[in-house]
Amino acid sequence: MSFDVAADAYDRFMGRWSRQLSAPLADFAGVAAGMRALDVGCGPGALTGELVDRLGADAVAAVDPAEGFVAALRARHPDVAASRAAAEALPFADDAFDAALAQLVVHFMADPVAGLREMGRATRPGGVVAACVWDHGGGQGPLTPFWQGVKARDPGAEDESELAGAREGDLPALFAAAGLRDVEATALPVGRDYASFEDWWEPYTLRVGPAGAYVAALGPEDRDALRERCRALVPEGPFTLTARAWAARGRP
Repeated sequence: MSFDVAADAYDRFMGRWSRQLSAPLADFAGVAAGMRALDVGCGPGALTGELVDRLGADAVAAVDPAEGFVAALRARHPDVAASRAAAEALPFADDAFDAALAQLVVHFMADPVAGLREMGRATRPGGVVAACVWDHGGGQGPLTPFWQGVKARDPGAEDESELAGAREGDLPALFAAAGLRDVEATALPVGRDYASFEDWWEPYTLRVGPAGAYVAALGPEDRDALRERCRALVPEGPFTLTARAWAARGRP
């Protein structure tokens, strides 16, 4: 899945959710002072910022396949070593890091097992590989109301529930297939406040991810109809939407 969108658009769509998730994922991975960490699929840098706060910029590296996201991250964290690269081909030596983390990325990897295996290769023995994916398959992801609105009008639409890691038990199985050991799993609950329905809806018009691509492909009448269908599923506001991400960690 391509994320050839402006960093600001991603921030407005998923960035606020990502920032809420960054500390719980870093806690689950045991990221602490003295470690060297890699952020895989860093986007504009939500998790990177959390790692910098804990470790210092000189102890953090980040990669993303989207050139625009790498440029945005370099502007926001100029002292972080940021590279354009896919998870499946990390530009680092073996055992280079104490921890490698992938936040909301595994389900968009071209080959999730290969990506996790690469993260393990770049992490020292005894270090930790950790990742999380929204619970799209269990209906408790942040995009659930949107896809419910879509399915009510277009039952055959392809949502995100079948993506890798989006169901309970998926991530541990992927970790095991990648050769990671001592795999543990958990759920990370988070919430986000919205001022109004419009505050919730507007990011879906920014062409970000599968949801944004779906909206962008609609004609004006269908887009308006979907918007009103979603309005029936989402409070007018202000309101808080809660979600959870499945997370797993393992050792190389």
